[in-house]
Amino acid sequence: MEISYGSDKGGLICGYRFAPDAAGVAIGLADAVEWNRRPSDDAPGFVWLHFNLTDASAEAAIRANFDVPEEFFEALHEGSRSTRIEDAHDTLVAVVNDVAFEFSFDPSEIETLWVSVSQRLAISARIHPLRSIDRLRQAVKDGCRFESSVAFLNHLMHDQGDVLVRIAREATVQVDNVEDSLLFGRLQHKRADMGKLRRVLVRLQRLLAPEPGALFRLLRNPPPWVAVHDLEALRQATEEFSLVIRDLADLQERIKLLQEEIAAQVGEQTNRSVFTLTVVTVLALPINIVAGLLGMNVGGIPMAQSEHGFIVVVLIVLTFTALAGWFAFRKKD
Repeated sequence: MEISYGSDKGGLICGYRFAPDAAGVAIGLADAVEWNRRPSDDAPGFVWLHFNLTDASAEAAIRANFDVPEEFFEALHEGSRSTRIEDAHDTLVAVVNDVAFEFSFDPSEIETLWVSVSQRLAISARIHPLRSIDRLRQAVKDGCRFESSVAFLNHLMHDQGDVLVRIAREATVQVDNVEDSLLFGRLQHKRADMGKLRRVLVRLQRLLAPEPGALFRLLRNPPPWVAVHDLEALRQATEEFSLVIRDLADLQERIKLLQEEIAAQVGEQTNRSVFTLTVVTVLALPINIVAGLLGMNVGGIPMAQSEHGFIVVVLIVLTFTALAGWFAFRKKD
């Protein structure tokens, strides 16, 4: 029976049972509890259950029905959400950060997925829909097979890496467009837009980069049930993450340089505007002074009775205006 998207009783979104050399089969919460209680010889393989933490009964259902280490529940409530994989009493507890399903380069759309992986049980829980887990569900529906629960975790890490690569490519395209606009002298993109993109990349780098200390401890002392090839695949997945994180760091440096270039161009435009305003003010200064002097309502105004007084005053104003313009442009050069 196919589990619909959305949580049922106990906050379960979906569940699948994986037998050796077989595709995943949809399973409900009650069937998963019954399967988990059976010995491994009678029920080979493992079960994956995905919970919705917005359902208040989800955490209680996990506690009541499955033997999940306390470190998993501590990770649900602690403030630090940096990506990491730790060994908790021979159970892998992973905190995986991903982007919301409708990601639009907003820092608030970076969400967290909590995963507990033992030899026969993989439990994942989230608050908001995530891209990587959706890709994983689709792969399972398409018949993807997993030899072990760690192989399932590796597949999830690779899916998250693919999502991160796609984000890096889209961010690179945006930065390239800004660079092209700058080359053509168009300042359509504001520094605030670049600042927002840079903040997203900084947060992605901070949250998605796996903690090297936790990973080193896991690789040095893995749980006894983890196969060597699964451990090696996990190490490769984290190395791919590191490469993408370095690409994000390079992209941040490009954005920083673009912000400086945009600031420089804005400064140049401001200087040109101020210079133009200054020139206009200087050119208008002689006529304003002469008009103010001749407009005084006092006796002794020169050339008041002269037939050519107006022409003389105009010539004087034009002369001083030309001198002021020459002086202003000479200062500019």
